[in-house]
Amino acid sequence: MPYEEEKIKVPRFNEASGFYTTKKRSKIMSKIRGKNSKPELRFRKALWAKGVRYRVYTKQLPGRPDISIKKYKLAIFIDGAYWHGYNWDERKTKIKTNRAFWIPKIERNIQRDQEVNRQLEDMGFTVFRFWEHEIKNNLDTCINDVMVYLQTQSFN
Repeated sequence: MPYEEEKIKVPRFNEASGFYTTKKRSKIMSKIRGKNSKPELRFRKALWAKGVRYRVYTKQLPGRPDISIKKYKLAIFIDGAYWHGYNWDERKTKIKTNRAFWIPKIERNIQRDQEVNRQLEDMGFTVFRFWEHEIKNNLDTCINDVMVYLQTQSFN
């Protein structure tokens, strides 16, 4: 599928490209989970407790949603604030090291999220995106949003 806007180029993160990384930094970064993060597990457990059955990381859907329910054409993503650019205009200025890598990296993630949303919507899916901190602080509200959507779809 062609991009509507210019795809943001992210430089390679290695010493040859001028990015210095330490063993300690590398070890810290390796601990960051891409799947089954604590907020995801909390959300899934709460959804399951409400009797909602779902699939995780469905390969057939664009962006591999964290949770999907094909019957209701629903895709749910739980996004980390740093990686997906929460409050980006304000946070961008606070990045102090390796700015030449991190700013394009996060802006590309934001761009990809928008592309995935568009692709899913074109397929007739409704997309929910929750921030990690929303799950942590307001899990009931997030679950309630999904339950209200599912109930309205049940009547259609």
